[in-house]
Amino acid sequence: MAETGLSHWSSREMAKYLKRAEGISVSHNFIAQVWRDHDLQPQRQGTFKLSNDQDFEAKVADVVGLYLDPPVGAVVLSIDEKTQVQALDRTQPVLPIDFAKTEKRTHDYVRHGTTNLFAALDTVTGEVLGECYPRRRTTEFLKFMDRVVARYGDHEIHVVLDNLSTHKGEDVDTWLTKHPGVTFHFTPTGSSWLNQVEIWFNIITRQAIRRGTFTSLRVLIKTIESYIENWNRDAKPFTWTATPGEIIASVRILHRDFKKLLANNAK
Repeated sequence: MAETGLSHWSSREMAKYLKRAEGISVSHNFIAQVWRDHDLQPQRQGTFKLSNDQDFEAKVADVVGLYLDPPVGAVVLSIDEKTQVQALDRTQPVLPIDFAKTEKRTHDYVRHGTTNLFAALDTVTGEVLGECYPRRRTTEFLKFMDRVVARYGDHEIHVVLDNLSTHKGEDVDTWLTKHPGVTFHFTPTGSSWLNQVEIWFNIITRQAIRRGTFTSLRVLIKTIESYIENWNRDAKPFTWTATPGEIIASVRILHRDFKKLLANNAK
């Protein structure tokens, strides 16, 4: 169907195509029913990235094991950075929602700078420790880790991280030597979805950042700080149910399907 130029199909477009190209005359309602019967949802899409980490299974077992069965008396933190958060201000005031009227905003905006949000999600309580920095380097990462230790230093601390270069290196190794109560656990490469704080980043983006109007960078940072404070008043942990075995089995299926697709495209 490449000759149509379409990458997104509706039931009406499919019915038109079948009639023109195949001489089959069916209604778009029939097409839609066939999709429903076979649980096909062409109106939706997702993203994926297959990990090539040779230690994928071991790292999944390690990280998910912390979620499902955290060490007694220890704190398990999911840590990452949301980079380049923009302070966007609309060129005209937002028209607020009203009865029978949707909120309206100008399509153009003014940028007032960016910040980098470092966040640590306590996977047991759901509470978040967050701080904004102008840059995202190992220096800022270790400053944030100092805050983490200041808050949770009386406990054994396990930290789930991705494989970003700022999370590794000589400076990080030196810091870890000075803080023997802290252990880093790295997700497999290309598997940031295993890091629970990514779920929280999606929530704060949707609820406070994406549709926000910020007249300055300071207003953006204050908004983030207020959101975190409010979140922690009623914090609840995310419920993680997938076992390492279930995750590994699902990823194996993706790898199998991906190899089949590559083989078919090579023909």
